[in-house]
Amino acid sequence: MTTDGPLVLGIETSCDETGVGIVRGQTLLVDTVASSVDEHARFGGVVPEVASRAHLEAMVPTIERACADAGVRLEDLDAVSVTAGPGLAGALLVGVAAAKALALGLGKPIYGVNHLAAHVAVDVVEHGPLPEPTMGLLVSGGHSNLLLVPDVTHDIRSLGSTIDDAAGEAFDKVARLLGLPFPGGPHIDRAAREGNQLAIDFPRGLTAGRDMQRHRFDYSFSGLKTAVARWVQARQESGEPVPVADVAASFQEAVVDVLTRKAVLACQEHGVDDLLIGGGVAANSRLRAMAQERCDAAGIRLRVPRPGLCTDNGAMVAALGAEMVTKGREASRLDLPADSSQPVEQVRS
Repeated sequence: MTTDGPLVLGIETSCDETGVGIVRGQTLLVDTVASSVDEHARFGGVVPEVASRAHLEAMVPTIERACADAGVRLEDLDAVSVTAGPGLAGALLVGVAAAKALALGLGKPIYGVNHLAAHVAVDVVEHGPLPEPTMGLLVSGGHSNLLLVPDVTHDIRSLGSTIDDAAGEAFDKVARLLGLPFPGGPHIDRAAREGNQLAIDFPRGLTAGRDMQRHRFDYSFSGLKTAVARWVQARQESGEPVPVADVAASFQEAVVDVLTRKAVLACQEHGVDDLLIGGGVAANSRLRAMAQERCDAAGIRLRVPRPGLCTDNGAMVAALGAEMVTKGREASRLDLPADSSQPVEQVRS
């Protein structure tokens, strides 16, 4: 291990992107991604079998490219880190198998890490060490979680999660209703900039009365998605044009309002001064703006990685692996499993 910290290669294959990142301590050397999103676009969503095959084809070239760009030899690594879960089972298996082969062949320790925890850990390569504790709001196509994070390497506590559709999933489904391409998030964000966010009063799920008592820090976007579908259908049946920009802006506002409102409330009720937002939806411009406004008003410090580090990537896996090496956490066994439903509290497999 060098004086600059451990040199760790991270592999991420939980969904449709093959990510390989290399980190030295808390310094990102390279973040290389091979995406198969174009292969899934014609289906309107990720096809697990297609994703797994794409990972198989991309794995070796992506590792080679990452090492070449970073000027690093595999023999120089101090450890290998890999997403062990949660995610698509077949996709995870490709990454875990590749990481095991590397670790065994190089005689290096392996760390099978949690995908959600890695989304929190990646911010160390951009904004430095994480405050302890930190509140994490993770928002992606498959996850909408509020996490209390005393220590990202071994102590993460779930305060709430989605009880149906995740926010990113709702973005994809509403984009399809509006005739926008997959993945829906960036296209809705773009369309919303031309629309009126107050044009349509869409519902805010689990934010009032008994729902707020029972699901204080949980999220629900299924009802919102249905409300948008019914509104669009009513316009179409009446022969009126659908104002895509206004629908996109109003829908986005409803999602972002609920996400940030509950995140700030969680910080206040748990005495946490720092909120970190991660996951693919964290790239949304309105989410970033509203979160900053509400955090400033509440005296909370906001941390959001740059958009390229919010989506799935190998850098986040390498960053969490490097943090584990630095803090002396025990490495994983070589027979570590790929766990598609790995709970966020299980940071290391």
